[in-house]
Amino acid sequence: MYEVIKWPEDMTPSRSPIHFTNELEVAASPETIWSLLVDHTAWPSFYPGVKYVELLGGHESLRLGTRFETNLAGQDVYASVQEFEPMTRIAWGGGPKSSLESKAYHAWIITPTPNGTHLWTEETMQGPWIELAKEAPDIFWRTHEKLLQDLAKVATQRGKPAAR
Repeated sequence: MYEVIKWPEDMTPSRSPIHFTNELEVAASPETIWSLLVDHTAWPSFYPGVKYVELLGGHESLRLGTRFETNLAGQDVYASVQEFEPMTRIAWGGGPKSSLESKAYHAWIITPTPNGTHLWTEETMQGPWIELAKEAPDIFWRTHEKLLQDLAKVATQRGKPAAR
């Protein structure tokens, strides 16, 4: 049912001190989920702590190779889309502007189910982010649990037919 993440060699779970997975069944179509993940203007409605996402290079939505800038975990981050299979998977990798040794790779697998969509998200992190994880070992996992719950809420609302 679920496909494996296509990890860049240097970001595999076995090479990363921070690795976590989260999953959730959502009563919304894969098309609705996909539309939210690739629409950078929608991210502030469901992505904890994200107030903006700026696409670089003239792109209007996320696609393979799109570079973008945002603020995650209180840090300005540059990232680029490294996996892109419409309605199925998307992943981005990058890191904070202020720390070249900090890197992350965040992947999403979207699987249709009889009742909607199974969302699987997995991330690896390297570098100084480990200090934050030492203070609160489950902070990144909890943040992604909230991300999934908020994404599910927005997707479910977006997927409802308009009232007559």
